[in-house]
Amino acid sequence: MEPQVVDNAEKSRFEIQVDGELAGFAEYHRSAGEIAFIHTEIDPRFEGQGLGGRLARAALDTVREQELAVLPYCPFIRGWIGKHPEYTDLVPASHRERFGL
Repeated sequence: MEPQVVDNAEKSRFEIQVDGELAGFAEYHRSAGEIAFIHTEIDPRFEGQGLGGRLARAALDTVREQELAVLPYCPFIRGWIGKHPEYTDLVPASHRERFGL
């Protein structure tokens, strides 16, 4: 079964599930017009399968659709954006230097 990413707003996190089982999540804090990614975690049983990247891409695509600015405090999300410059525009230009982007 294909991994599924859902926005669990009650827990303030995007979750990735494999065969209905929680494989990882990206925690966030939303405020007016922006979303701050705080922490990303993949269960050790699911590591090495590219799920972190899938989670980051799906979360950032959703955020783009919602027209929110991204503040990547989470090192994983920040690093992923750094490797995928087509997502750099989600981070406000005034904050990019702060995040090394």
